Amino acid sequence: MARRRPKGVLEIGLAAVTAAATGRTEHAPTAADYPDHVVRRITFRAGGELGWRISALTTPRERTAPWKIVVVTGAPSWAEYWAPALAALPQDREMVVVDRPGYAGSEPIEYVGDIRLQARALAPLLEAKPGQKVLLVGQSYGAAIATLMAAGAKPGRLGGLVLLSGYFGHSGPTADFLLKTGSRLLKLIPRDLRHAVLEVSNQPQQLDGVRAALTRLRVPVHVIHGDRDDFAPIEIAEALVAETRSRRPVRFQKAPGADHFLNDGPVDVLLAALEDCIPPSRPRLTWPSWPKIAWPWSRIQPSAAG
Repeated sequence: MARRRPKGVLEIGLAAVTAAATGRTEHAPTAADYPDHVVRRITFRAGGELGWRISALTTPRERTAPWKIVVVTGAPSWAEYWAPALAALPQDREMVVVDRPGYAGSEPIEYVGDIRLQARALAPLLEAKPGQKVLLVGQSYGAAIATLMAAGAKPGRLGGLVLLSGYFGHSGPTADFLLKTGSRLLKLIPRDLRHAVLEVSNQPQQLDGVRAALTRLRVPVHVIHGDRDDFAPIEIAEALVAETRSRRPVRFQKAPGADHFLNDGPVDVLLAALEDCIPPSRPRLTWPSWPKIAWPWSRIQPSAAG
């Protein structure tokens, strides 16, 4: 059984300090809990000719799955917190969860505050194998970045966008307290926590482009939000859905009793919610079985030679 990842503000904060002090990029090394054929750490080159090496966790598959689920995580950005979901994913699905630029094992070391730049860097995640569709999931702060990625995706590649506990410039009481505290301690807290404070503080002025991108999307958009989210209030997500004049209606799903960190809840509930965002497979067309017809010439017997 995989070890328990730190949860809650105090646990995660202490784990971040410990990881920074020991030079680890993961709070609890994923490789120690899951075999390489179940959950694997990979790196890829950032898009946009940025040259960064980006770190991610993925689910290796011998056969191409019809759907690839790409998760752009929040702030701080730690893919390891999705490891249980990755391990529980059925074989007919693939998943990639990324450590965004400036976090964990991803380059650069410096803070990357421009969400457009992050969207360019993560664009290679949308590459798909022949016959494969991509479901793009933006979690928390990653929701705005995923929206920009979806707007720039090549036609036919993206099958849907999911905004999971999306953060759009308005903090709930817990997030507001952490931002104010973190802002006063910027020089003392570990890099990943410092980058998270800077990102969230500087996001609001970048959201006009995100709202405009939502109106241009041709793919299905799904919003999933916990009704006990005290980081990103559900009212903001509801207002975003109501105000967005998109090419097709945005589907809103309330998660009763869930807080901001849906990936910390029961894995089966999370995977079921994501599966609901994937359209059912079309049944294969088969030709009808026609009755055999005794054609007249089938009764003609060949004459004997001679």
